[in-house]
Amino acid sequence: MTISEVLNEIRPYQVKHVLLTGGEPLLQRQTPELLRALKKEGYEVSIETHGEVSIQAVAEDARIVMDIKTPSSGMSRGNWEKNLPYLKSSDEIKFVIASPADYSWAKQIIQSHKLSTVKLLFSPVVPVKNSPGKFPGVDPTWLAEKIIQDKLPVRMQIQLHKILWGADRTGV
Repeated sequence: MTISEVLNEIRPYQVKHVLLTGGEPLLQRQTPELLRALKKEGYEVSIETHGEVSIQAVAEDARIVMDIKTPSSGMSRGNWEKNLPYLKSSDEIKFVIASPADYSWAKQIIQSHKLSTVKLLFSPVVPVKNSPGKFPGVDPTWLAEKIIQDKLPVRMQIQLHKILWGADRTGV
């Protein structure tokens, strides 16, 4: 879609906030231009990114939600570190916790990089019964108790759609 087609598509919804997500929206060359067009029309814009691509061109004009990949994801490469200087206090860093090892790793990252100046989210991968998957998952109660015990400055984020409709629902 062209930028004007995107704008025409979202205008009827009469929303004030737009989330650019993907795949990875920052791999699209026109994302900064789309962001500027959305801002010009009065939209607030968030960009959800894995942080492997530079956020420098968009950080000032968008709320950044950076999903730092934990070891269980198999995609934890560390390239997100170069984006830390561009994060604002209104931005968020999300860690998807799929194992106790992910929890320990994320806790160490928060402490070693002194990440308490941005909003921090821990999102548990909830084990799905009778569904052997790549990720072991963690019990949300266990995660909540670990966060409290360790006094981490994080907010726990549950994937509510999976609780309401299950992990395999399509079209939601």
